[in-house]
Amino acid sequence: MGPEGRDARAEHRVQRPLGLGAARLPRRRAAGPAAAELGLALGVQPHRAAQAGRELVDALGELRGVEVALGVWTRADLPVELRWTAALPPHSHGLLGPDKDKNRAELDRWAAERTAGAIPRMPIAVEENTELLLAGALTLRTDWIRPFDARPYLPRGGPWGDLLVNGLSRTTALLDRVGVADTEAGPLTVLHVLGRDGIDVHLCLGTEDADPGAVLAAAVRAAEQPRTLRPGSTLADGEPGPGLRAGWRRSYQREQQLAVWTVEFELSAEHDLLADAELFGLRAATDATRGHFPGISSEPLAIGAAAQSATALFGPEGFRAAAVTALGVGAGAGLGPTRLPPYVVRRIEADFDRPFAFLAVHRASRLVLAAGWVAAPRVVEPEPEDWEDWEDPED
Repeated sequence: MGPEGRDARAEHRVQRPLGLGAARLPRRRAAGPAAAELGLALGVQPHRAAQAGRELVDALGELRGVEVALGVWTRADLPVELRWTAALPPHSHGLLGPDKDKNRAELDRWAAERTAGAIPRMPIAVEENTELLLAGALTLRTDWIRPFDARPYLPRGGPWGDLLVNGLSRTTALLDRVGVADTEAGPLTVLHVLGRDGIDVHLCLGTEDADPGAVLAAAVRAAEQPRTLRPGSTLADGEPGPGLRAGWRRSYQREQQLAVWTVEFELSAEHDLLADAELFGLRAATDATRGHFPGISSEPLAIGAAAQSATALFGPEGFRAAAVTALGVGAGAGLGPTRLPPYVVRRIEADFDRPFAFLAVHRASRLVLAAGWVAAPRVVEPEPEDWEDWEDPED
């Protein structure tokens, strides 16, 4: 998700892991420092990288609610190794022509079709020196097992304190849907919102002064190692984690309560992956003084561009996300009952009313499919005044 030290509190961020798409394919056919760097970033052994990339695409394609695609385009005069093309998914290899506008139109059409229109343009363009372009697309959608109640909400303070936002709330008896982890970024509150397709969304709130990149990194580690979370049923009274209040209160229902407030959000972002080339294992492969992919082509190749476009939508009924990654290679309240509530129950309140991180996670494998940072929520749009029906009484 970007360098952990970057301060991006005022910026939306949404991204899918680079390893889910185009970057795995050249790894098997890279050589020298580029091979070592890509392998370290992607966590794939050299002899397994190409096959692992195809297996991952096949496995993701089997998941309900997930669509994944890979595309490769090469210049007609570029000699391509048959062993490499054989490792590509079927029908994923196309040709780049001499007409720049036609190339752009074809690539944009591919991006739009593979993301149901969520990403209308390929994030990089074909330049004169582009010999090969690799792209990966992923879309995911899930509906909540239990929808949220939607209503306007005024946060208690913080950076959203002066905004009337589209709030989401719900109450459950399952206290362990929330937990707290002690991380390198400080205490982290994690709320699990379960989807119907085996895909869950984790809302992750750090301390107010925590760096967004560090919070996101800690959230990913907590998703991969769920035992690091202290479940809600074991939390102490008071404020056991960011955004949490726990204690006992009288109630008309005997069940314990986890009351959640969060916000709707809709994010879109563009990422220049070469700006963080070392993080994504691309630094060595951009050195144009030598070739780095002899297993792809006998011609010397280096990465000249790498970018990603991504979107995410979190609402009362469910979650939607899409991303395309591309590598270019080239030279109100009413009165309640008046009687005293008969039960005293455990209650935890969780408020996500300031910037927080989110992850979309495949429940069974704990694979992170999408991640991002919510810098601002959806706000309540004011009703437009109908000026046409207004008449000046003096006229």
